[in-house]
Amino acid sequence: MPPLWRPRSIRARYTIAATALSLIFLTIIGGVLDIGIQNKVQARLYDETQRVATEWISAMGYGDVSQTAPKSRVNLLQVVDPHGRVVGSSAAMSGKPPLSTVRPPLDDRIEHLTECSSDLGCVVLTAIRLSPTGAGRLRLLHSGVVYAGMSEPPILATYRLELFTTAAIGLVAALIAWTTWWAVGRTLRPVEAIRKRTAEITLSDLSLRHRQPPGDDEIAQLARTANQNLARLETAVEQQRNFASVVSHELRNPVAGLHTQLEEALLYPDDVNARDAIQAALSTTGRLQAIIEDLLGLARLRTAVPVAPEPINLGTLVLTEAAARLRGVPVRARISGEVKVLGNELQLTRVLNNLLVNAQRHARAGVEITAERSDGQAVVTVIDDGDGIAPADRERVFEPFVRLGDGVRRDPGGSGLGLAICRAIIGAHCGTLRIEDSPRGARFVIRLPLMDGDRRGPATQPCEPKTRPDRSISYFEVPSAVWTP
Repeated sequence: MPPLWRPRSIRARYTIAATALSLIFLTIIGGVLDIGIQNKVQARLYDETQRVATEWISAMGYGDVSQTAPKSRVNLLQVVDPHGRVVGSSAAMSGKPPLSTVRPPLDDRIEHLTECSSDLGCVVLTAIRLSPTGAGRLRLLHSGVVYAGMSEPPILATYRLELFTTAAIGLVAALIAWTTWWAVGRTLRPVEAIRKRTAEITLSDLSLRHRQPPGDDEIAQLARTANQNLARLETAVEQQRNFASVVSHELRNPVAGLHTQLEEALLYPDDVNARDAIQAALSTTGRLQAIIEDLLGLARLRTAVPVAPEPINLGTLVLTEAAARLRGVPVRARISGEVKVLGNELQLTRVLNNLLVNAQRHARAGVEITAERSDGQAVVTVIDDGDGIAPADRERVFEPFVRLGDGVRRDPGGSGLGLAICRAIIGAHCGTLRIEDSPRGARFVIRLPLMDGDRRGPATQPCEPKTRPDRSISYFEVPSAVWTP
């Protein structure tokens, strides 16, 4: 749970953060600017008071301190003797006490200061200690002090500059806050649209898609990724629906037949041979068991936890499987060089076994299996000399529960899932399994990425689904990088 002080909205959090940072920086800048302006104004005033005091000293006659003061805004002028008596002043300071009691030291004749009093307020002034020559010219026994000052201007005497700076900082911070709020809101507007559209999507209607903003920024990438995920989700839901429909259809007939056989044996015990009924039921349950096991195998291909693949020598695997086919028509194996791939040995063994069993079932005199390297791929070919498969049926045979007439005749108890499992396994290995043209019989061709030096085969990342535009994807045709058996 987020802290209570933390706003839930990203827009508000960014606005608060930007405003706080701007206030910190603007305050620092405003403080430095204030101090700089005040120091500069004060330095100019000190320069002016020093200039006026110097001019007044130069204009004084011998023994006369009543010389008219220079015309300037520096109108507070006094000459004070060592005893603190005013011996000369400007008209504005006539009859007034000394401006200050500060007397510059002997080694530094000029001193700048600000004096405040109830009579004159705060005065910016310069005190200059007269030299012995100047003091003698004015008939002062000891050196006196000349004070030249003026009333402190409002920029120094009041807080106008600070108030103005504070107002400017507040105005700029408010502008930054509004700009951030507007900019973040405009940036997040497509995200809000994506959120609303996502809330509208339900399992009953997954056809809705997000509007993709122009460009290739993060928002556009988010919209594209969301649409891709929706497309995959829609495909997966459609596949599950198809799967449920196909499975229920394929299981309904055997279950209904089994139910009928057992019911007849119970209702008509005198007319139905119990042994024959049990044998028929066992045959039906055997077919159901085969279908269920194949379905579980297909489910494991999609849901098992991915593990790291292992190097596999396809040539050795092909020779081993060919040698293991002791029954049926002979199987001839031909290997061209070393053919290595990355994958799951048990799964690839199952593929080769299924293809060889299928080829022996339809062959007349023999089956040939080859393994070679071609165009950077490992190619395994299984060829029989049977009647072959018509081009129109070459994709249908990979669909679950699809069995051609000849296949049903040769193997009545088959589940119709063997080739679908083979294609799913090869797809999980980032490869392809197709039926290609052959002069005689059927020619099944497997193509897998080679493991060849730096050229590695499939990693544990999912492969891209290989789809065809002419029909819907079957539940079993979306490959995944699952290597566990």
